[in-house]
Amino acid sequence: MPLAASLAAERIDTGDTAWLLAATALVLLMTPGLALFYGGMVRTKSVLNMLMMSFVSIALVTVVWLAAGYSLAFGDDLGGGLIGGLQHAGMAGLGPDSVQGTVPTLLFATFQLTFAIITAALVSGAVADRVKFGAWLVFVPVWALLVYVPVAHWVWGPGGWILEHLGALDFAGGLPVEITSGASGLALCLVLGPRLGFRKDAMRPHNLPMVMLGAGLLWFGWFGFNAGSALGANGLAAAVFLNTLAAGCTGLLGWLFVEQKRDGHPTTLGAASGAVAGLVAITPSCGSVSLLGALVVGLGAGVVCSYAVSWKFRLNYDDSLDVVGVHLVGGVIGTLLIGVFAEKAMTGGTEGLLYGGGLAQLGKQAVAVVVVAAYAFVLTYAIAKVIDKAMGFRASEEHEHTGLDLTVHAETAYDHGVLGHGAPVSSSVVPSAQKVKSQA
Repeated sequence: MPLAASLAAERIDTGDTAWLLAATALVLLMTPGLALFYGGMVRTKSVLNMLMMSFVSIALVTVVWLAAGYSLAFGDDLGGGLIGGLQHAGMAGLGPDSVQGTVPTLLFATFQLTFAIITAALVSGAVADRVKFGAWLVFVPVWALLVYVPVAHWVWGPGGWILEHLGALDFAGGLPVEITSGASGLALCLVLGPRLGFRKDAMRPHNLPMVMLGAGLLWFGWFGFNAGSALGANGLAAAVFLNTLAAGCTGLLGWLFVEQKRDGHPTTLGAASGAVAGLVAITPSCGSVSLLGALVVGLGAGVVCSYAVSWKFRLNYDDSLDVVGVHLVGGVIGTLLIGVFAEKAMTGGTEGLLYGGGLAQLGKQAVAVVVVAAYAFVLTYAIAKVIDKAMGFRASEEHEHTGLDLTVHAETAYDHGVLGHGAPVSSSVVPSAQKVKSQA
């Protein structure tokens, strides 16, 4: 074995590597979990389309990440902390002997890839039921390169300005994942406009057991998302794991409390949404706060997000599956509260307002929130407008009314829900393959 390879092998910790392998698989599972979560929340006529938007994101983002995304996010900074270089484009120079900390670099790159995948998939929930599938295939890789990758470099990349110049903290993705997806979802809502029948027709989730199953898979995967970000099987990973569990629980309870007081009924959808809100908020702060801080962060997100999801009716933007109300708002809460609850025992030095750190860290967190949200919103709005002008981003009114499952994919999730107990599909119901292709 060459000397360089031998030295690299000695740096690899098998325990850390085994844990990160498991964590990577857990985070990848979150995207199918999200597909079920979103799929259960839409109406029967667009279930498969919703699932497809998540699953196709896995393929699209993976190709883009391997080609250039990883290098731009985690390559050597080109100056100013804005973007990395292309020295690892196509994963060049990253063989099995390359090491990142105590784990193989290829594993680290794959772990980070799973974050990029689910962030793109999250955006789809804001515009469920009304997106051209072909336009989505164009949007995802462009968005991943122009929006997600730069923000990931700012927060986690070597020389990134948020990490090394501003000094804001984000352990597992409040800024690149939650706030970026939420702000981007809001931009898409404004470009595409509301669904047909918004604020008039009932648009209830069609399958709440599917929603709960999806939420359970998300919660399961979130342990890899957060605790895996410790990049080692160590005490920090254990603390983050417990913080993640605690915040999900108080988020769930906080949402149900609001529902009971406001509506008189604690719902299964509320339980699923509250757990996700708590998990969203603890994502940036799980490595900075104690258990008490995690409990408060989760509770605050559950309560606030339960009100935030109704803002779309007052402000007249159609955030179909509450990406803005849960991910943007929850991500802001969790990122800002680092400036209040951060403890030296977790951060290694930084302390929040509650522990004598003053307002400095809270100010840094606020600057990071504003800049990332604004960047994601503006860039996403611009990308969506260009795609809309070039090929049309929104599905036709006929497709939206009939349902995207049948008109785009020529399939239905439930035969009895659309075709009538297994009745044969007529040519008048399903457009020809050529027509579907041209309109998708």
